[in-house]
Amino acid sequence: MNSRKFSLVPYLFTAPALTVFALMVLLPLAMTVVYSFMDWKGYGAMTPVGLDNYARALADPIYLKSYRNVAVYIALTIVLEVAVGLAMAGLISARLRGAAYYRTAFFTPVMLPMVVVGYLWIFVYNPEFGLVNSLLRLAGLEAWTRVWLGDPKTALIAISIVSGWVFAGFYMTIFYMAIQRIPREIYETAYVDGVGEFRLFWKIKVPLIRGMIGVSLLLCIMGAFQGFDLFYIMTNGGPYHATEIVTTYLVKVVFQRMNVGYGAALAVILTLIVIVIGVLFSLLRRKERNELEY
Repeated sequence: MNSRKFSLVPYLFTAPALTVFALMVLLPLAMTVVYSFMDWKGYGAMTPVGLDNYARALADPIYLKSYRNVAVYIALTIVLEVAVGLAMAGLISARLRGAAYYRTAFFTPVMLPMVVVGYLWIFVYNPEFGLVNSLLRLAGLEAWTRVWLGDPKTALIAISIVSGWVFAGFYMTIFYMAIQRIPREIYETAYVDGVGEFRLFWKIKVPLIRGMIGVSLLLCIMGAFQGFDLFYIMTNGGPYHATEIVTTYLVKVVFQRMNVGYGAALAVILTLIVIVIGVLFSLLRRKERNELEY
């Protein structure tokens, strides 16, 4: 009977990576959990407060509003990023002239730094000389002009449009690569049967890349919870917390109010919510795969 010989070699090769992971991820995560039970300003002595920080978070109107803003942002970006990216992928995968040029044009915003994108669109939305209001005035729609980033009714929508402008090309690339993996024989059979490009896209391409669409929805949702740069640059959570999201509020609590303990509790709650969403998504995907197998 052969017995497997124990070897330290695999562990020696993985030890550096595991050490870095432990120091850069696990240790900060553990310390965040510890800080969440403390009253601490980032310096001086820590005072244990038990679950007071968590109770305060659940009663914090601004923190709760930040989740409502994230929910609205997710709903808008699912349309402006995922759905638009899917439509763009269908366009560039169709038998159209100049598809390569469309592909380059749609993907270009993805390569721009977010700082550049944020300041660029601040000028676009400028109420005095911005492109949006200037076009509305030229069209005779003066009554439609707004202080887009200064109006609580339009600020979150305005940022969502910028996010869609940037990331629709990212999801377009994901869907396009998934479409490219579909066997060409399916297309050829459809063309022989006289199927048009729109019907081909809706009836054949979309169902065959359904799994990738689900992954993209998860990426969109997770990206919304991790969003920070556009909101910080363009509005910093204003006006009147109309664009306040969890990450911008966390930064204010920790670095402006110097309340590290409370900020750590907010971060722990956010982490748990993201983990729950990921687990639920995995369970749904597993259930879907099992149903397809049977």
